[in-house]
Amino acid sequence: MANKRDYYEVLGVKRNATAAEIKKIYRKLARKYHPDVNPGNKQAEERFKEISEAYEVLSDKEKRKLYDQHGPMAFQSGFDPSRTHAYTYNPGEEFGGFDFRGFDPGSTFGDRFGGLGDIFQQFFGGRKGAARPPRPEPAKGRDLTYTLEISLEEAAKGTTTQIEIGRADGGSGSRAEAISVKIPPGVNEGSKVRVSGKGEPGIHGGPPGDLYITTKVRPHPFFERRGNDLHCQVPITLTEAILGGKIEVPTIDGPITMTIPEATQGGQTFRLKGKGIPYLKGTGRGDQYVMVQITLPRDLDPVSRELLRQFGERNPYNPRIGLRVVS
Repeated sequence: MANKRDYYEVLGVKRNATAAEIKKIYRKLARKYHPDVNPGNKQAEERFKEISEAYEVLSDKEKRKLYDQHGPMAFQSGFDPSRTHAYTYNPGEEFGGFDFRGFDPGSTFGDRFGGLGDIFQQFFGGRKGAARPPRPEPAKGRDLTYTLEISLEEAAKGTTTQIEIGRADGGSGSRAEAISVKIPPGVNEGSKVRVSGKGEPGIHGGPPGDLYITTKVRPHPFFERRGNDLHCQVPITLTEAILGGKIEVPTIDGPITMTIPEATQGGQTFRLKGKGIPYLKGTGRGDQYVMVQITLPRDLDPVSRELLRQFGERNPYNPRIGLRVVS
Protein backbone atom coordinates (compact mmCIF):
# COMPACT_ATOMS: atom_id res chain seq x y z
CA MET A 1 0.00 0.00 0.00
CA ALA A 2 1.34 3.44 -0.89
CA ASN A 3 2.40 5.74 1.90
CA LYS A 4 -0.53 7.65 3.34
CA ARG A 5 -0.57 11.42 3.31
CA ASP A 6 -0.80 13.15 6.63
CA TYR A 7 -4.47 13.22 7.63
CA TYR A 8 -4.36 16.88 8.55
CA GLU A 9 -2.94 17.61 5.11
CA VAL A 10 -5.64 15.47 3.47
CA LEU A 11 -8.39 17.58 5.06
CA GLY A 12 -6.46 20.83 4.79
CA VAL A 13 -6.68 21.70 8.49
CA LYS A 14 -4.12 22.65 11.10
CA ARG A 15 -2.99 20.09 13.66
CA ASN A 16 -4.66 22.11 16.43
CA ALA A 17 -7.99 22.35 14.57
CA THR A 18 -11.11 21.86 16.69
CA ALA A 19 -13.53 18.97 16.19
CA ALA A 20 -16.10 21.42 14.81
CA GLU A 21 -13.61 22.79 12.29
CA ILE A 22 -12.67 19.27 11.16
CA LYS A 23 -16.30 18.31 10.73
CA LYS A 24 -17.07 21.47 8.78
CA ILE A 25 -14.26 21.02 6.27
CA TYR A 26 -15.03 17.31 5.94
CA ARG A 27 -18.66 18.04 5.07
CA LYS A 28 -17.51 20.50 2.43
CA LEU A 29 -15.06 18.02 0.86
CA ALA A 30 -17.54 15.14 1.04
CA ARG A 31 -20.06 17.15 -0.92
CA LYS A 32 -17.45 17.95 -3.56
CA TYR A 33 -15.99 14.47 -4.09
CA HIS A 34 -18.86 12.10 -3.34
CA PRO A 35 -19.31 9.52 -6.18
CA ASP A 36 -22.97 10.50 -6.58
CA VAL A 37 -21.83 13.99 -7.51
CA ASN A 38 -19.00 12.69 -9.73
CA PRO A 39 -20.34 9.56 -11.47
CA GLY A 40 -17.59 7.60 -13.24
CA ASN A 41 -14.79 9.86 -11.94
CA LYS A 42 -12.22 7.47 -10.42
CA GLN A 43 -10.00 10.29 -9.23
CA ALA A 44 -12.85 11.86 -7.27
CA GLU A 45 -13.73 8.43 -5.86
CA GLU A 46 -10.17 7.89 -4.56
CA ARG A 47 -10.13 11.40 -3.11
CA PHE A 48 -13.42 10.69 -1.37
CA LYS A 49 -12.00 7.50 0.19
CA GLU A 50 -8.93 9.42 1.33
CA ILE A 51 -10.85 12.19 3.10
CA SER A 52 -13.22 9.59 4.60
CA GLU A 53 -10.24 7.73 6.13
CA ALA A 54 -8.83 10.95 7.49
CA TYR A 55 -12.13 12.05 9.00
CA GLU A 56 -12.81 8.62 10.54
CA VAL A 57 -9.60 9.01 12.58
CA LEU A 58 -9.51 12.75 13.31
CA SER A 59 -13.20 12.93 14.31
CA ASP A 60 -12.63 10.37 17.10
CA LYS A 61 -10.92 11.81 20.17
CA GLU A 62 -9.00 8.65 21.14
CA LYS A 63 -8.01 7.74 17.57
CA ARG A 64 -6.80 11.27 16.95
CA LYS A 65 -4.67 11.11 20.11
CA LEU A 66 -3.02 7.88 18.92
CA TYR A 67 -2.47 9.35 15.47
CA ASP A 68 -0.86 12.48 16.89
CA GLN A 69 1.48 10.32 19.02
CA HIS A 70 2.42 7.51 16.64
CA GLY A 71 1.30 8.51 13.18
CA PRO A 72 -0.23 6.06 10.64
CA MET A 73 1.41 3.02 12.28
CA ALA A 74 -0.96 3.41 15.24
CA PHE A 75 -3.77 1.92 13.14
CA GLN A 76 -1.84 -0.93 11.55
CA SER A 77 -2.65 -4.48 12.53
CA GLY A 78 -0.62 -5.73 15.49
CA PHE A 79 0.46 -2.29 16.64
CA ASP A 80 1.59 -2.14 20.30
CA PRO A 81 2.31 1.39 21.53
CA SER A 82 4.62 -0.03 24.23
CA ARG A 83 6.76 -1.80 21.63
CA THR A 84 6.81 0.62 18.74
CA HIS A 85 10.54 -0.06 18.22
CA ALA A 86 9.79 -3.73 17.40
CA TYR A 87 6.96 -3.04 14.96
CA THR A 88 7.52 -3.83 11.29
CA TYR A 89 5.15 -2.09 8.88
CA ASN A 90 3.55 -4.36 6.26
CA PRO A 91 2.81 -2.23 3.17
CA GLY A 92 0.43 -4.84 1.77
CA GLU A 93 -1.87 -4.54 4.76
CA GLU A 94 -4.83 -2.23 4.49
CA PHE A 95 -4.50 0.94 6.53
CA GLY A 96 -5.63 0.58 10.13
CA GLY A 97 -7.07 -2.87 9.55
CA PHE A 98 -9.93 -1.34 7.53
CA ASP A 99 -10.49 -1.88 3.84
CA PHE A 100 -12.20 1.19 2.39
CA ARG A 101 -12.72 -0.47 -0.97
CA GLY A 102 -16.44 -0.73 -1.57
CA PHE A 103 -16.99 1.80 1.21
CA ASP A 104 -20.73 2.35 1.70
CA PRO A 105 -21.64 5.46 3.76
CA GLY A 106 -25.14 4.11 4.39
CA SER A 107 -23.89 0.74 5.67
CA THR A 108 -23.30 -0.49 9.20
CA PHE A 109 -19.64 0.52 8.82
CA GLY A 110 -20.58 4.13 8.29
CA ASP A 111 -22.81 4.02 11.35
CA ARG A 112 -20.00 2.68 13.55
CA PHE A 113 -17.54 5.48 12.94
CA GLY A 114 -18.44 9.03 13.78
CA GLY A 115 -21.93 8.96 12.29
CA LEU A 116 -20.66 8.94 8.68
CA GLY A 117 -23.75 7.08 7.54
CA ASP A 118 -26.06 9.78 8.94
CA ILE A 119 -24.05 12.52 7.25
CA PHE A 120 -24.22 10.80 3.86
CA GLN A 121 -27.90 10.12 4.33
CA GLN A 122 -28.37 13.86 4.87
CA PHE A 123 -26.20 14.80 1.86
CA PHE A 124 -27.28 12.26 -0.72
CA GLY A 125 -30.43 10.50 0.54
CA GLY A 126 -29.20 6.92 0.59
CA ARG A 127 -26.59 4.46 -0.57
CA LYS A 128 -23.86 5.24 -3.09
CA GLY A 129 -25.19 5.53 -6.60
CA ALA A 130 -28.80 5.22 -5.44
CA ALA A 131 -29.97 8.68 -4.43
CA ARG A 132 -33.68 8.48 -3.73
CA PRO A 133 -36.21 11.21 -4.46
CA PRO A 134 -38.23 12.40 -1.44
CA ARG A 135 -41.27 10.27 -0.76
CA PRO A 136 -44.51 12.15 -1.43
CA GLU A 137 -46.29 13.08 1.76
CA PRO A 138 -50.03 12.44 2.13
CA ALA A 139 -52.01 15.68 1.94
CA LYS A 140 -55.60 16.58 2.70
CA GLY A 141 -57.82 17.26 -0.31
CA ARG A 142 -58.99 20.75 -1.21
CA ASP A 143 -62.07 22.12 0.55
CA LEU A 144 -65.11 22.98 -1.58
CA THR A 145 -67.70 25.73 -1.15
CA TYR A 146 -71.35 25.89 -2.17
CA THR A 147 -73.91 28.71 -1.83
CA LEU A 148 -77.38 27.49 -0.81
CA GLU A 149 -80.40 29.80 -1.05
CA ILE A 150 -83.10 29.17 1.55
CA SER A 151 -86.28 30.88 2.77
CA LEU A 152 -86.59 32.80 6.04
CA GLU A 153 -88.80 30.00 7.39
CA GLU A 154 -86.09 27.42 6.57
CA ALA A 155 -83.47 29.60 8.21
CA ALA A 156 -85.63 29.85 11.34
CA LYS A 157 -86.69 26.21 11.60
CA GLY A 158 -83.82 24.43 9.87
CA THR A 159 -84.11 22.17 6.86
CA THR A 160 -82.60 19.14 5.17
CA THR A 161 -82.08 19.33 1.43
CA GLN A 162 -80.13 17.64 -1.34
CA ILE A 163 -77.49 19.38 -3.47
CA GLU A 164 -75.24 18.18 -6.28
CA ILE A 165 -71.47 18.71 -6.03
CA GLY A 166 -68.96 18.22 -8.86
CA ARG A 167 -65.57 16.95 -7.67
CA ALA A 168 -62.32 15.73 -9.24
CA ASP A 169 -62.33 12.00 -9.93
CA GLY A 170 -58.76 10.78 -9.83
CA GLY A 171 -57.73 12.58 -13.01
CA SER A 172 -60.68 11.39 -15.11
CA GLY A 173 -62.51 14.70 -14.97
CA SER A 174 -65.28 15.54 -12.49
CA ARG A 175 -68.41 13.72 -11.30
CA ALA A 176 -71.68 15.02 -9.78
CA GLU A 177 -72.64 13.60 -6.40
CA ALA A 178 -75.93 14.14 -4.60
CA ILE A 179 -75.28 15.11 -0.99
CA SER A 180 -77.83 15.48 1.79
CA VAL A 181 -77.23 18.71 3.69
CA LYS A 182 -78.73 19.51 7.09
CA ILE A 183 -79.15 23.22 7.83
CA PRO A 184 -79.62 23.88 11.56
CA PRO A 185 -82.23 26.33 12.90
CA GLY A 186 -81.03 29.91 13.30
CA VAL A 187 -78.67 30.33 10.33
CA ASN A 188 -78.45 33.77 8.80
CA GLU A 189 -77.19 35.34 5.59
CA GLY A 190 -73.58 34.19 5.14
CA SER A 191 -73.65 31.42 7.78
CA LYS A 192 -71.32 28.49 7.02
CA VAL A 193 -72.20 24.84 7.55
CA ARG A 194 -69.37 22.27 7.28
CA VAL A 195 -69.99 18.84 5.75
CA SER A 196 -66.99 16.73 6.76
CA GLY A 197 -65.17 14.68 4.12
CA LYS A 198 -67.18 15.91 1.12
CA GLY A 199 -64.45 18.02 -0.48
CA GLU A 200 -61.86 16.97 -3.07
CA PRO A 201 -60.17 13.56 -2.64
CA GLY A 202 -56.92 13.46 -0.65
CA ILE A 203 -53.48 13.40 -2.29
CA HIS A 204 -51.19 10.36 -1.95
CA GLY A 205 -53.60 8.65 0.41
CA GLY A 206 -54.43 11.74 2.47
CA PRO A 207 -57.93 12.44 3.83
CA PRO A 208 -60.54 14.22 1.69
CA GLY A 209 -61.29 17.88 2.16
CA ASP A 210 -64.52 19.29 3.56
CA LEU A 211 -67.54 20.96 1.98
CA TYR A 212 -68.57 24.38 3.30
CA ILE A 213 -72.17 25.45 2.67
CA THR A 214 -72.75 29.23 2.72
CA THR A 215 -76.40 30.18 3.28
CA LYS A 216 -78.20 32.93 1.38
CA VAL A 217 -81.60 33.87 2.84
CA ARG A 218 -84.28 35.17 0.48
CA PRO A 219 -86.04 38.42 1.49
CA HIS A 220 -89.45 37.89 3.14
CA PRO A 221 -92.52 39.91 2.04
CA PHE A 222 -93.76 40.44 5.61
CA PHE A 223 -90.91 39.97 8.09
CA GLU A 224 -87.67 41.90 8.35
CA ARG A 225 -84.93 40.09 10.25
CA ARG A 226 -82.61 42.06 12.53
CA GLY A 227 -80.25 39.65 14.22
CA ASN A 228 -82.49 37.10 15.88
CA ASP A 229 -85.47 39.46 16.09
CA LEU A 230 -88.26 39.80 13.55
CA HIS A 231 -89.97 43.09 12.73
CA CYS A 232 -93.27 43.59 10.94
CA GLN A 233 -96.06 46.14 10.42
CA VAL A 234 -99.73 45.32 11.06
CA PRO A 235 -102.66 47.60 10.11
CA ILE A 236 -105.44 48.33 12.63
CA THR A 237 -108.70 50.24 12.32
CA LEU A 238 -109.50 53.59 13.90
CA THR A 239 -112.03 51.89 16.16
CA GLU A 240 -109.43 49.30 17.30
CA ALA A 241 -106.95 52.06 17.98
CA ILE A 242 -109.47 54.09 20.05
CA LEU A 243 -111.35 51.36 21.85
CA GLY A 244 -108.75 48.60 21.82
CA GLY A 245 -109.41 44.99 20.95
CA LYS A 246 -107.85 41.68 19.92
CA ILE A 247 -106.30 41.16 16.49
CA GLU A 248 -104.67 38.23 14.69
CA VAL A 249 -100.95 38.65 13.94
CA PRO A 250 -98.79 36.37 11.73
CA THR A 251 -95.66 34.85 13.29
CA ILE A 252 -93.01 32.50 11.92
CA ASP A 253 -94.81 29.67 13.76
CA GLY A 254 -98.30 30.63 12.56
CA PRO A 255 -100.92 33.25 13.53
CA ILE A 256 -101.49 34.26 17.16
CA THR A 257 -103.90 36.66 18.93
CA MET A 258 -102.50 39.97 20.20
CA THR A 259 -104.28 42.51 22.41
CA ILE A 260 -104.46 46.15 21.28
CA PRO A 261 -104.95 48.45 24.29
CA GLU A 262 -107.29 51.50 24.22
CA ALA A 263 -105.93 54.72 22.75
CA THR A 264 -103.19 52.99 20.75
CA GLN A 265 -101.28 55.45 18.61
CA GLY A 266 -100.22 54.88 15.02
CA GLY A 267 -96.58 53.68 14.85
CA GLN A 268 -96.71 52.20 18.34
CA THR A 269 -94.67 48.97 18.62
CA PHE A 270 -95.52 45.88 20.63
CA ARG A 271 -93.19 42.99 21.51
CA LEU A 272 -94.07 39.32 21.16
CA LYS A 273 -91.51 37.62 23.38
CA GLY A 274 -89.84 34.47 22.04
CA LYS A 275 -91.46 34.68 18.60
CA GLY A 276 -88.27 35.52 16.70
CA ILE A 277 -85.45 33.37 15.26
CA PRO A 278 -83.79 30.61 17.36
CA TYR A 279 -80.20 31.26 18.41
CA LEU A 280 -77.79 29.28 16.24
CA LYS A 281 -75.55 28.56 19.20
CA GLY A 282 -77.17 28.08 22.55
CA THR A 283 -80.82 28.03 23.53
CA GLY A 284 -83.67 30.51 23.30
CA ARG A 285 -85.09 32.72 20.57
CA GLY A 286 -85.32 36.34 19.63
CA ASP A 287 -88.52 38.38 19.76
CA GLN A 288 -91.03 39.67 17.25
CA TYR A 289 -91.77 43.40 17.16
CA VAL A 290 -95.14 44.48 15.75
CA MET A 291 -95.61 48.11 14.68
CA VAL A 292 -99.28 49.05 14.23
CA GLN A 293 -100.42 51.35 11.45
CA ILE A 294 -103.87 53.03 11.75
CA THR A 295 -105.77 52.80 8.49
CA LEU A 296 -108.92 54.79 7.63
CA PRO A 297 -111.85 53.79 5.43
CA ARG A 298 -111.81 55.43 2.01
CA ASP A 299 -115.64 55.93 1.64
CA LEU A 300 -117.85 57.07 4.52
CA ASP A 301 -121.61 57.18 4.39
CA PRO A 302 -123.35 60.41 5.56
CA VAL A 303 -124.32 58.98 8.94
CA SER A 304 -120.73 57.99 9.70
CA ARG A 305 -119.54 61.45 8.73
CA GLU A 306 -122.04 63.09 11.10
CA LEU A 307 -121.03 60.79 13.94
CA LEU A 308 -117.35 61.64 13.40
CA ARG A 309 -118.19 65.37 13.38
CA GLN A 310 -120.01 64.99 16.66
CA PHE A 311 -117.10 62.92 18.00
CA GLY A 312 -114.72 65.77 17.17
CA GLU A 313 -116.94 68.33 18.86
CA ARG A 314 -117.24 66.20 21.99
CA ASN A 315 -113.49 65.44 22.12
CA PRO A 316 -111.67 68.58 21.08
CA TYR A 317 -107.85 68.35 21.02
CA ASN A 318 -105.01 69.63 18.85
CA PRO A 319 -102.15 67.13 18.33
CA ARG A 320 -100.00 69.88 16.74
CA ILE A 321 -99.78 72.11 19.79
CA GLY A 322 -96.15 72.87 20.50
CA LEU A 323 -95.08 71.95 16.97
CA ARG A 324 -92.44 74.49 15.96
CA VAL A 325 -90.02 74.84 13.08
CA VAL A 326 -86.72 76.26 14.30
CA SER A 327 -85.01 78.52 11.69
